[in-house]
Amino acid sequence: MSTIQSPVDEYGFHRPDDFDYSSYEEFMSSYIRVLARRASRWDNFMKGVNKVRKSRRVKRFVRKGIPMELRAQVWVDTSGARKKMKLNPGSYQRLLAEDTTIDEMAMHSIQTDIDRTFPDNIHFSSRQDDLRPALLNVLIAYAKHNPRIGYCQGLNYIAGLMLLIVNKEEEAFWLLDVIVGNLLPDYYAKDMLGLQIEQETLREVVRVKLPVLFEHIEKLGVSYTIFSTKWFICLYIDVLPTETVLRIWDCLFYEGSKVILRVALTLLSLNEGKLMKCNDFAQLCAAMKDITKGPATMDCHSFMEHSFHLPGSFSRKWIKELRKAATEKILAEQQARQQHT
Repeated sequence: MSTIQSPVDEYGFHRPDDFDYSSYEEFMSSYIRVLARRASRWDNFMKGVNKVRKSRRVKRFVRKGIPMELRAQVWVDTSGARKKMKLNPGSYQRLLAEDTTIDEMAMHSIQTDIDRTFPDNIHFSSRQDDLRPALLNVLIAYAKHNPRIGYCQGLNYIAGLMLLIVNKEEEAFWLLDVIVGNLLPDYYAKDMLGLQIEQETLREVVRVKLPVLFEHIEKLGVSYTIFSTKWFICLYIDVLPTETVLRIWDCLFYEGSKVILRVALTLLSLNEGKLMKCNDFAQLCAAMKDITKGPATMDCHSFMEHSFHLPGSFSRKWIKELRKAATEKILAEQQARQQHT
């Protein structure tokens, strides 16, 4: 069990040498009470409940955080992963057993990335409970299951974090299918069209919600691809603190992909003053890296509260319209480039 002063956190990650223990201790002194309160309410709610079903009450509970010991069940129940497992009994085991070969390049990328996945985590190292063999199985099975996607760098981190939480290969596999197949289609396609659409959508969201900052970013010529690619591809893993990432994923599995945009806008909104002080391209790029660190993102509870209040209205219909317009714009640009070649 990790403590506040432990060099390893509760998920097995070694804390960096420059980890801010004093800020973390200050945050935990209040957050521990939040955790106790949430755990009590979840415990009362879960009495006699075998499966967590979506409701207004559950949505409110999820936004305020899922207790660590219930997170796996709530993710699998509310995301649709449990339903996929029931509709496809034995499918994961068959994928592992079958002789189907996957693309040679995809296989090479998977094998290369396994050892690059969370090298600072004790559960992805040479220990008895090493999760790397399980991660290899999940990624190979998924490449067989979804040959259109095969494998894309970033999926190793996503599947790896899922394994840390659910600790079961089959559940991690179906959660991965929920993300790649349902929540974020084409994010991980070979042309990364979904990622491009999301970045163009974010640009439009910033134009509407943070117009002064939008003009500043445009003036300094910083593309949204520069700072948001890792945010989106890794779903904030290795960008924000682990507990904050998990709080984001709680909402992602329950509410869908617009949460990813809410978080991006919150990062920009909370740091608008700092970003506005940047005078050139290099300064703004450096500042975009800095805004993901520090007490504001460490305090996952306040950060998530901000993400549902700061952006204001964020309707599904509006985001859908923005994504549709972004798709049309990007496809038109691609077609124009092809005509010139």
